[in-house]
Amino acid sequence: MSYYFTIIGTRDNPLFESDFGTSKVGGDGVARFKEEAKYMNQFIVHAALDLVEEVQWSNKELYQNNHVHCYLTGGNVKFMLLMNPDPSATTYSAYPTSPPSRPSTARQSTILLAANPTSQATEEAVRQFMNEVYEAWVKCIMNPFYQANQVVTSPVFRSRVVIAAKKYL
Repeated sequence: MSYYFTIIGTRDNPLFESDFGTSKVGGDGVARFKEEAKYMNQFIVHAALDLVEEVQWSNKELYQNNHVHCYLTGGNVKFMLLMNPDPSATTYSAYPTSPPSRPSTARQSTILLAANPTSQATEEAVRQFMNEVYEAWVKCIMNPFYQANQVVTSPVFRSRVVIAAKKYL
């Protein structure tokens, strides 16, 4: 399963982008999106932005078999996570056709977030991921050299996002 995470500033400008794969159930943590998926992911997240601004917390719409989760900060910065629940139904992502290296069991499939993207376990994992990224975000923007709505280029921030993704997603 692949994820696309982005931070959208107060002027609807992208401040940070990252894509990664799942690290659960034998995943290697590498995103399996094709090249054209980068642009499609940006489009889907930007299209979901209108709904986020309308309902601010309560709506998670499905776009082309993708779920979009949003975390809205107090400063009106949006953390958006695009999550693909069914890799085989997505036409613009390249997923391996070979089985995973470890045999799948019923217990492992309940751990996999893609099994049910609207389940309580998935919501909790996404919430914890967003909270950890928010803590890193606050530390990043408290830098006296950071200006509001400036693109984040910090390798420390990027590594904290990747670590949080491996930990929760």
